[in-house]
Amino acid sequence: MCGIVGYAGRNAAAPVLIESLKKLEYRGYDSAGITVLGSGIETYKAVGKIINLESETPKNLGGTVGIGHTRWATHGRPSTENAHPHNSGGNPEKISIVHNGIIENYMALKERLIGEGYVFKSETDTEVIAHLLHKHIYGRPDGKEAQCELLAGLREALKEIEGSYALAILSADEPGKLVLARKDSPLVIGLGRGENFAGSDVTAFLNYTRDVIFVNDFETVVLSPVGVEIFDREGNLREKKIEKIEWDFEAAEKAGYEHFMLKEIHEQVSAIHDTLVGKVSELEGAIHLNELNLSEDEIKKLSRVQILACGTSWHAGLLGKYLFEQLAGIHCDIDICSEYRYRNPVMNDGTLAIAITQSGETADTLAAVREIMSYNCPTLAITNVVGSTITREANSVLYTRAGPEIGVAATKTFSTQLTLLYLLAVKFALVRGKLSPDYVKSFITELRKVPGEIQQILNQKEAIKECAENFARSNSYFFLGRHLNYPIALEGALKLKEISYVHAEGFAAGELKHGPIALLDEGTPVVAIATRGQTYDKMLSNIKEVKARDAYVIAVADSKDTEIGKYADIVLRVPQSNELLAPLLSVVVLQLLAYYTALARDCSIDKPRNLAKSVTVE
Repeated sequence: MCGIVGYAGRNAAAPVLIESLKKLEYRGYDSAGITVLGSGIETYKAVGKIINLESETPKNLGGTVGIGHTRWATHGRPSTENAHPHNSGGNPEKISIVHNGIIENYMALKERLIGEGYVFKSETDTEVIAHLLHKHIYGRPDGKEAQCELLAGLREALKEIEGSYALAILSADEPGKLVLARKDSPLVIGLGRGENFAGSDVTAFLNYTRDVIFVNDFETVVLSPVGVEIFDREGNLREKKIEKIEWDFEAAEKAGYEHFMLKEIHEQVSAIHDTLVGKVSELEGAIHLNELNLSEDEIKKLSRVQILACGTSWHAGLLGKYLFEQLAGIHCDIDICSEYRYRNPVMNDGTLAIAITQSGETADTLAAVREIMSYNCPTLAITNVVGSTITREANSVLYTRAGPEIGVAATKTFSTQLTLLYLLAVKFALVRGKLSPDYVKSFITELRKVPGEIQQILNQKEAIKECAENFARSNSYFFLGRHLNYPIALEGALKLKEISYVHAEGFAAGELKHGPIALLDEGTPVVAIATRGQTYDKMLSNIKEVKARDAYVIAVADSKDTEIGKYADIVLRVPQSNELLAPLLSVVVLQLLAYYTALARDCSIDKPRNLAKSVTVE
């Protein structure tokens, strides 16, 4: 994943572009660059963080129209040559381009363009677009006079491109504007007064405007200081809905926290509360999900739920599987999206497909949703981003109300995904007669307590920090859980891997003696999620097995559990809660454990190596 930005206005473009790129640095931080249209095309690039680019860019750089890019390498190693923007046109250069996506047929295009005299300076697929666009506008590598306008040339070039793209393009011969295009990669326009913006994400320009237009696949855009024109695939001018982003700009800032991740762990208190607002009623014992677009009769007729997700969202979906089957009595399958498309799934009319994606732009998830829609199954998206691609492709959408999540490792988006899955499972169970309104009233009361219980955990984070520091130099971690706690064990291991670079694996605790226990040796930290419930006694047996191999047990247990201390070396406490809801509490402990481990190891917490916030290419 990469981030692109664009600006056309009355102010100097370079400071706006660099500030916008800083907001998107979570999307890629291998290298960065900008192009500003001044007396001609002026391009500056740097390897590493945006601050390196800032130091390379002249302070008095003129020009009020420009584009920028922050890169997460896919084709070609991180280097100045491979950094975007990529230009074409010789001396002087005529075209400058930034790109998020992958061009699948770039090698065939590159070989043809080389044969026609174009010289490539990078290893990237993106440079192909720059030269191909130049060819369609100027006819040949040394062409001096444009044979068509930038927009017309872009439309012709796109006919030859296979793959995904969000593009922002400048032409030295059309200095008052920039042109954009999108297919399968996110692109959003920000509307200001006397200035307009473009970006991969609204956070790029949230401090300038909250009025936005989401660009659809195969649309092209002409952006200038005085207006925005959007065209469909056939070149017809489109009227687009202007939406207002309700996030506060301050919500995307650290607000005094050392890292975004720590801030976002703390924000789970408000994020879960906000996700529940308007959706639950204790008095009625009811769950209100008006966005669901399923009647009660349709819910009763469901024979199966198919969950589609990747990464952290897959862990949320796995817990959802347990909830749908245990509470609502509906058979539930869950698939990793990148695998789902290749296994010839058996679908029927009684299946509801639920796609879970934090960004709404995950390429594998979008592809799986498109696959499943060919079976005429209803689709429901759970996402955090209003206007994202998934919201336009699924039949219905439930939004997590987490606000912007900048840290690459998902925290509050995970817990709010879980919150919606709880509501869905309970709603379906109520409609299908599996739960009584009185039970639902009690459940809602317990669910409303969760934000306050998370705050109690945050209040004791120093104990978690001390534990993390004690094991920060360990080479390997085990995470164990049973039943509802198994997905949380997987998520805890993933968080530790993502940001601290410690090898960590999550296991269903009953599987320990089927092979993984061979890896245990003296002093290996094992995190055992042992909150009270139907598998508690079995979990104690697993802890004893671990201790018999001289491993070190860190238990996550209820605050009132007096038994666990006899078996575990360290006990990290969570408030005693409904067994079903305990995973929402346990995961906060594991997030903090990962955070403080990474802090002790001096890792890049918000921007872990090799990772990006959303995987927008397959």
